[in-house]
Amino acid sequence: MKFFLDTANIEQIKTAHEMGIIDGVTTNPSLMAREGIRGEENILAHYVRICEIVEGDVSAEVISTDFAGMITEGEKLAALHKQIVVKIPVMESGIRAISYLTGKGIRTNCTLIFNPGQALLAAKAGASYVSPFIGRLDDIGEDGMDLIERLVHIFELYGMETEIIAASIRGTGHIIKCMEAGVDVATCPLDAITGLLNHPLTDAGLEKFLSDHRKLNG
Repeated sequence: MKFFLDTANIEQIKTAHEMGIIDGVTTNPSLMAREGIRGEENILAHYVRICEIVEGDVSAEVISTDFAGMITEGEKLAALHKQIVVKIPVMESGIRAISYLTGKGIRTNCTLIFNPGQALLAAKAGASYVSPFIGRLDDIGEDGMDLIERLVHIFELYGMETEIIAASIRGTGHIIKCMEAGVDVATCPLDAITGLLNHPLTDAGLEKFLSDHRKLNG
């Protein structure tokens, strides 16, 4: 399973890259705004900066909802850097845009997916990735991981080449379940990924080792 970092924070991206634990980055307008990145030129420059840090795919999201706008934005984003994957919402105009951009050799990530039908249509249109949102389903009383498991099964059943990105991950529990489900990618905040390191027995064991060392070596 690949890890993408779900952020626009440069320091977090650098930290994860130095740890050798991320395979790419996903962003969206909300994450950009959280980092105070405003204005088209600043946003585009920020995407390039992220690409210069990581070695894998970087999802950059369009803000248009009409077909023509998505195409214009998508082509502009893709021209920024070879690692850019154009992130497009799942809607009729979005599916059309995915099909068009795929035909031009531009990779896409279909986002805001909440059911298998949406994911299937995006995959058939040629999306490189589909991004089902686990946490947001959990927030309304549905089971986000059930959707992930169903998509893994469906895509394997029909030999879909589109990769599944488990998105809207809330914590380490989601990540472990994604591993077990066989999802292609989990995109997460940095603290969710580093949270995998934590276990009380690890802490206790390390303290015991260090305590014994101090006793023997003064």
